[in-house]
Amino acid sequence: MLVSPGPPLLLLCALLTLLTLTRCSELKVRVRLADGHITEEVLEADSEQDSITLEFKQADGTLITFVADFKQDVKIFRALILGELERGQSQYQALCFITRLNHNEIIPSESMARLRQKNPHTIRAAEEKRATEAVSMNVAVNLTRAWQLSTHLYNTCSMAHEAVYTREADVRHWLDTGVEGSMFEILPQGVEVPDLQSCRSVKDLWQPCSCSYSLRLEWYPCLLKYCRNRDAVGRGTPYKCGIKSCSKGYNFTYYTPHKHLCLWEEET
Repeated sequence: MLVSPGPPLLLLCALLTLLTLTRCSELKVRVRLADGHITEEVLEADSEQDSITLEFKQADGTLITFVADFKQDVKIFRALILGELERGQSQYQALCFITRLNHNEIIPSESMARLRQKNPHTIRAAEEKRATEAVSMNVAVNLTRAWQLSTHLYNTCSMAHEAVYTREADVRHWLDTGVEGSMFEILPQGVEVPDLQSCRSVKDLWQPCSCSYSLRLEWYPCLLKYCRNRDAVGRGTPYKCGIKSCSKGYNFTYYTPHKHLCLWEEET
């Protein structure tokens, strides 16, 4: 059984509000996952920290957490995967993937904080299903120095230990902004490991391989909608009149020293 990584989002939000007077808002949305399973997404907006957190549990018990840090323009994806105890794994395995947050990927935290759920029992479907993004995570991140990237990283990824990854293109950008390069380590590439294979095709559990992990954010507010009011002389005045919802998948590929750390590849 999965051990919760910390207090529920609602309790955490209330605690932050009491201690730091942070403005928090929580929204719960029921969605249907690709496998047909119905789950509840919890979306939390923190306008003081200028961040949004989205969290949900998959049918297999995996807990997916997504954090958008608008202050640092960073996205964090965390997966807490139930371990296979009978095969020597720990109770759960944590993975963290970090990339740059681009403008207009998701609505601002202040707009998110104003959203209200009118029909909480309705199963929501995204208006736009965006293509799955393939992301090669070829750099390991030293978590003890990662606060320079985002103040959310340590709390979100502390359980991932040495399984915190990013991509080289984002590292180059962060280095240009003055971030210390000592927190990054380039992972072995195919040229350095000529026999590196996909973990799916590797039989030896202790052989290094290229692991893939996929997830999908099934429903999130990606854009603000604007309408127009007409004044007495017919001029249009734009105003916010709703949101557009999106769904987007990610396929992360990264080097792992042992197939033992990528057992889900056997099931695909």
